[in-house]
Parts: sequence; structure tokens; C-alpha cells
Amino acid sequence: MAKREIDLSLVDVENREMRLGSIISWDGSAEELVDNSRYELRSRDKRKSLEGCSGKKEKGCRLCELNMPFNQQTMCTHSIVGCQVGNIPDCILIEHSPIGCSAIHARFNLGYKMGLARRGKKIENIQIFSTNLLENDMVFGASDKLRQTILDAHNRFSPKAIFISMSCSTAIIGEDIESVAQEMEEELEIPIIPRFCEGFRSKHWITGFDISQHGIMRQIVNKHPQKQEDLINIIALWGTDYFTEILKPLGLRVNYMIDMASFDELAQASEAAVTATFCHALGSYMATALENEYGVPQVDAGQPYGFKGTDDWLRSIAKIMGKEDIIEEYIKAEHERVLPKIEALRKKLSGIKGFVATGSSYAHGMISVIRELGIEVDGSIVFHHDPVYDSGKSEQDTLKELVDTYGNIDHFTVSKTQQFQFYNLLNRVNPDFIIIRHNGLAPLAAKIGIPAFAMGDEHFPVGYDGIIRVGEALIEILARKKFGQVLKRHVKLPYTDWWLSQEDPFILARNPGILDEVAEPQLLESLTEDASPEASIIKSA
Repeated sequence: MAKREIDLSLVDVENREMRLGSIISWDGSAEELVDNSRYELRSRDKRKSLEGCSGKKEKGCRLCELNMPFNQQTMCTHSIVGCQVGNIPDCILIEHSPIGCSAIHARFNLGYKMGLARRGKKIENIQIFSTNLLENDMVFGASDKLRQTILDAHNRFSPKAIFISMSCSTAIIGEDIESVAQEMEEELEIPIIPRFCEGFRSKHWITGFDISQHGIMRQIVNKHPQKQEDLINIIALWGTDYFTEILKPLGLRVNYMIDMASFDELAQASEAAVTATFCHALGSYMATALENEYGVPQVDAGQPYGFKGTDDWLRSIAKIMGKEDIIEEYIKAEHERVLPKIEALRKKLSGIKGFVATGSSYAHGMISVIRELGIEVDGSIVFHHDPVYDSGKSEQDTLKELVDTYGNIDHFTVSKTQQFQFYNLLNRVNPDFIIIRHNGLAPLAAKIGIPAFAMGDEHFPVGYDGIIRVGEALIEILARKKFGQVLKRHVKLPYTDWWLSQEDPFILARNPGILDEVAEPQLLESLTEDASPEASIIKSA
């Protein structure tokens, strides 16, 4: 696979759907998605002609996806930038937006404080300003308001850098945040970093991670690094520091990025000996940029989940560090240490069926862990799918590795946190539990009697001990199944019987006219009989 081009001379980032051919809507088996994602056949460079979505021969890097008529809920790139660069302790984020764009900050603040506590850092609030755009600002512009907000933030907090995030509103009126940033950077003599992350710019919220990392690479990372041969970058979220213990035999110090990382910790990323991540979907962009610009090699292996994934990940790091003999002894000892505990968990979890609903590459790792525990998985959701990552490394094809190592998944769905589909997706495989990262879907599972394990600590399943942690947690989760069954008897789902009876969660995409066909007679019935609220096909959850 070819490495993706990352141009740090540009202030903006190409969207994932253009750069990687990513999709948000698909349904089939994991094997089919692996086959359809073969980048070597769809490469822009080779210009192969394939049968495209239209059924005709097409050229280019396009993976077919199902086009749903609407989204019930989603995140946006603007929010992701908020939960990334807004979590850098000695920097400030200014959201150049109406105050409504900041409504999610209470949730982000909770996650930030929990992350600081997990890492043993000083607990504090996120430092995010809003320019609070009003009607007059939308008509006459708000550049002066942005300048004043930058000055206020600088005077009150003396940050080492200030980020500015573009919103839908400021994009619509054409605010020139780049020029304002350049002007104020000269005046204040600190990096002022504009981020073009308006919510409607990409259908993939994960593009917001790329946008955040791009700004850090351009204006914070040390351009003249002094190499630290014992430093490893781990591109991660808010999870507990399990990596330090795993990497201790290799004598490596962990430099976490970018949540909870200080300005200086981000700056030294270019000085590291190697870069790794807990999820290639999240970390591949920055890892590739560090490799391209500063020669910091990234791990050419999958992710540290399950036995094979952790083995390969450690061996790749050891090879880069020239410590391959040491790591083999460590891997052997770790297998012998954890295997008896895992065997005991397998017996307790025999006959159990699970379901994973998380981001793409993370889901591949999570499924690997629960299959190590002997748990059946014949259905899962990923919130988006990248046919290739920025590194272009075939070793990082985590979906293919999952299928090759643990077998196929019959129902492997790509769906962007759509509540109305979730019932049908769960109903067709009837799991005993779900593991989920975005908690908004968990209540629906509970309403149909399925206990949910909300994975709030992203690093929980990492490494050999991660298999044990997950197994022990699942035993506790399954003990609550009776509560779910009781709840199910007393809760009515906010969907019509027609929708709940559908076997195909993507029927609205495969048959675009069916919504009108079903809605009209039901609407007529509601007007002539009891005007029941169930007249609409799908109500908000």
C-alpha cells in the first residue's frame, strides 16, 4: 500500500473520505468488507477499473457505501477538535462560534478530569473560550471579537499556545481566522493555531482528530529535535497508563499525546525513538507525519490487543529498538503468567455471545480480546471504516488481521451511531452483552434487555492483562442481565411496529421510496382514528 501524502505546509487537512476513501454506512460480513477494501485494486496511482457503486466500471479510490436518507444523531469535527486540543493543560482553545457549539463542554470537562486523575496529573477544568457569536456578528463579521478574545485568554491564563476552531457559522460568513491568527501570533509571540473544523466539512467526525494533530505538527512540535532514544510516543485518548508497565522491559518512557499532554510533551514528539498508538484509526495521521518529517518510525504491526496483536506490537517496537532478544523472553513469560487466569475465564464465559459497537480499528482490537476469552461474536458495529490508513502499511490492516486470526463475523456493520438502526442490528444476532464506547447507544440496549459494558477507559483491554480485565468485567456485567429483562417488560421503544419488524437495518437505503409508501397510509390512519403518536415511522429516541 502507498503511504498517504501529508503536507504540513498547508494549514488545512484533506477529509478522510477523500484522502482514505472512508465510509460511514455499510452492511455485510467482515470477510466481504476486507475483500471490498483491497486498496491495491483501487489505488489512484494504478488507476484500476473496478465495478463501482453504479454497477459500471469506474476508476479511483472509492469503496461503495449505503446512502441513508437521514442521520438521527452524530458528532462533528468541531466537537472532536474541542475534546482534543481543548484537553491540553497549558494551552487555550477559542471556539469562534455561537455559544450553542459549546454545549457539550460539560461532558468534555468530566472526561478531561477523569483523564487527568488516571494519569496522576493535577485535576483542573478544561480551558475553552467561546466568542459567543450573536446575530449582529453573523451579519457584520466578528474578527474584532476574535482578536479581543485571544487577548483576554492570553492575559488571564498566559497559555503557551492558543488554538482557534472554525464553526459552521463562521465558515458560512467567511471569517478569515488564519489571517487573525498570523496577526496575533506576531503580537503575542506564542503559537496561534487556526483549525478549519466546521461541523459540516466532513461526514466523518474522526477527521477532527486529523485536524487537531495537523495543527500540533505544524506549530508546536519541535522543528530541530534532539533525539531521546528511550522515549516512545503513544497517541491515545484519556485512558489509564497501562503502557508504561507493558514497555518497561524495553526501557521506554511513554510520551502520551494529545489529551492531557503539556505543550512541552507535545513539542518533544519529534524527539522520540518510535511512535505507537492504541488505535490506528486515531493515531495513524500523526504517526505518519512524524515519520515523514522527522524520521520517527511508527510501529509496523497491528494493535496491542489479544495474544497475537500484543506479541506483534511488542516485537515491532523491539525491532526498532534493537532489543529483539529481550522481548522474546518477556513475551514467553507473560504468556505463562496470564494463560491460567484466561483459561479460567474462558470456562466461566463458555457459550456467551457478545457484540461490539465502537470506532473502527478499536473495534477490531476489542473483538480480538473477547474472542480470546472464547466468546462468540457474530455481529458488530463500527462507526466508520477506513480502507487504508495514512501509513499505507499492510501490517496495520487491523480488520484483515482480525479475520485472519479469529475468523469471520457474519454481520459486520458500518453505521454512525444511529439509534433507530441499533434495535434491528442487535435483534438479528441477539447477544448476551454489548461493549460500547459512545454511551448514547447503551440505553437502547438496556431497554431490550441486553446489558452494556460502557468502555469509558479506552486502554482497559490493552495488552495481556487487558484480556483478564475485560473477562472479569464481563462476568460482572452479565450478572445484571436479569435487571435488563425486568426493564424490558416495562419500557416501550419509541418506534413503530413496522420499523421494529424490519429484518434489514438498511432497508431505507436500499429502498429509498419505502419511507413515503409506509408513512402516507399511517399518517392517514392517525388523522382519521386516534392521531396516535406512533403514526410517524421513526421518532427521535
